[in-house]
Amino acid sequence: MTRALTLEQERTLFKQRRFVAMPLAGTIVWAALGFLAPFVSDYVITWALYIGTGAIFYLGAGLSYVTGERFFSKDRQHTSFDTLFYVGMVMSLLVFAIALPIASIDHTTLPLSIGILAGLMWMPLSWAIEHWVGYFHTIARTLGIVAAWYCFPEARIEAISAVIVVVYLISLVALESRYQSISTSNLYLTSQQHEG
Repeated sequence: MTRALTLEQERTLFKQRRFVAMPLAGTIVWAALGFLAPFVSDYVITWALYIGTGAIFYLGAGLSYVTGERFFSKDRQHTSFDTLFYVGMVMSLLVFAIALPIASIDHTTLPLSIGILAGLMWMPLSWAIEHWVGYFHTIARTLGIVAAWYCFPEARIEAISAVIVVVYLISLVALESRYQSISTSNLYLTSQQHEG
């Protein structure tokens, strides 16, 4: 019989993960949306926003097998912090109940609302891994999106996509740096244990 982990042990296990598959997927989707926007009609880009942002999770799940995170692997240990992440993701998606009716009145609000709402799930992630990256991501993304929405009324999707991609890239660098630091620390601890 396996002994249950304490919450702190679960957090330690959760913190060992890389967390780059989903932001990598978000970067790809938002970059594609930004590049597509000038060449298609409002109708097409509106549907592309819905479909593209809805596909981020599935693309991230696929990329997780490339990045080594393997979301649905049977040997991956599930923790309470995984549940927290999924609850945060569902919470963000439920706020779309506000975005969709507003977008039906004014479709130009769609990149603003989807861009902000999809970034909210980074807050509980930051708390769970005890790292600044999620707080930075949500705050910088929100402020940048609002500024882009007001400053570029004729190119809102392109400007908002650019903000999101830049924030994702900074977040990816921070997450990978964090992961490499943890991996190096783990290697050092393992070598110390073998020497001892």
